[in-house]
Amino acid sequence: MTGEDRDQRWAVVGGGVLGMTVAHRLRAAGHTVTLYEGASDLGGLASAWTIDLPGGERLTWDRHYHVTLLSDLRTRGLLDELGLADEVRWVETRTGCYADGQLYSVSNTVEFLRFPPLGLVDKLRLGGTIFYGSKIHDGRRMERLDVSTWLRRWSGNRTYERFWLPLLRAKLGDAYREASAGFIWSTIQRLYAARRSGLKKELFGYVRGGYAHTLSTFAARLEADGVALRTGCPVTAIGRSQAGFSLVTPEGEDHADRVVVTTAAPLTAALCADLDADERDRLEGIRYQGIVCASLVLRRPLAPYYLTNITDPDTPFTAVVEMTSLIDPAEVGGHTLVYLPKYVAPDDPLFEASDDEVRAAFLPYLQRMHPQLADDDVLAVRVSRARQVFAVPTIDYSERVPPIVTSVPGLFLAGSAQLVNATLNVDDTIGLAESALAAIAVAERSAPEPAVVT
Repeated sequence: MTGEDRDQRWAVVGGGVLGMTVAHRLRAAGHTVTLYEGASDLGGLASAWTIDLPGGERLTWDRHYHVTLLSDLRTRGLLDELGLADEVRWVETRTGCYADGQLYSVSNTVEFLRFPPLGLVDKLRLGGTIFYGSKIHDGRRMERLDVSTWLRRWSGNRTYERFWLPLLRAKLGDAYREASAGFIWSTIQRLYAARRSGLKKELFGYVRGGYAHTLSTFAARLEADGVALRTGCPVTAIGRSQAGFSLVTPEGEDHADRVVVTTAAPLTAALCADLDADERDRLEGIRYQGIVCASLVLRRPLAPYYLTNITDPDTPFTAVVEMTSLIDPAEVGGHTLVYLPKYVAPDDPLFEASDDEVRAAFLPYLQRMHPQLADDDVLAVRVSRARQVFAVPTIDYSERVPPIVTSVPGLFLAGSAQLVNATLNVDDTIGLAESALAAIAVAERSAPEPAVVT
């Protein structure tokens, strides 16, 4: 933002990491900023929660699994701004794969070459696909290609059916048929960048205390800098008014000169009645994947792997993420913390299942993978549900992405639907916030004042 734009009243709707970063940068530019969040806490998908254990013990950690890679320079920069850089712990992790009823380590090249479910030619083609994908720099080119066609071309039909297809279905469900090769390409790009930064090792990082500590520090910084935090205050409508914009909340009507909306596309369309037909169509046309993620607290570890991929097409969950293979178990009371995520469409019946029903659906398969796991080894299960997590990257997605700068002067959109050729992680989210602010700055320099409604 330029100096002549200072002292405007900005409202940021949505208090996830995206909204918090936007509010942080706007305040640094000299604006008066109010951040609205419907939940009681900030952080969105990155927020922490508490799990009750037997005997009255309580465990606080992230609702969903998160790591920082060495290549996540934007995240590391923000942590440095917040004074948390010295609290990041870096760990070399291992990766497993469950295939044909067996658990294999695939943590390095030698182990990968020994991986029995694929023949040598299949492995070479798979490795070649990943290496080739890492060398492609034109994301738009990958957007134009169907993901299945691209993977079959480079990996072969057998490797596609045995390796790639189960992973696509696990992450995208039936929507994999509509996805572009940009989905695989963006994942390869991020992980390859991490290996380059980590000297060919999978070095993952986390802040001691998890996102509970990171977000509380970030919130304290926002408040200290003068950002007004309105948590537990959902915005139900945004419209133009005599004062610029009116924002309707359960507490009444607030006013702002400019508004940045960071919510998921369907909610954004419902909030912003003044958007034109094309903008509304783009927002309502986004197809999302949601997540049902079970956090299990166990008495003992399962395996030495942070991530275990699963190639079984009938798995009830996407993968096994053993968080305490990364974080110090002392962070969670000496217990083992495991995430069992399942990515599903927003209307999937699993969203209506109780925690006990999810446990009953997930636990038998986990015990098949790890026969040593007894029922009484499971101390607690708590399930997180989010219906709109990331937009399915369909063919030519960037041509249909909702605009950041809208037809309504002073109203800007910066939600997850604007993430193009990226994976939904904290680093890409911070990158989206910075890209959106750059686009907003250009628009503000050239646009007239928002129309006054009489």
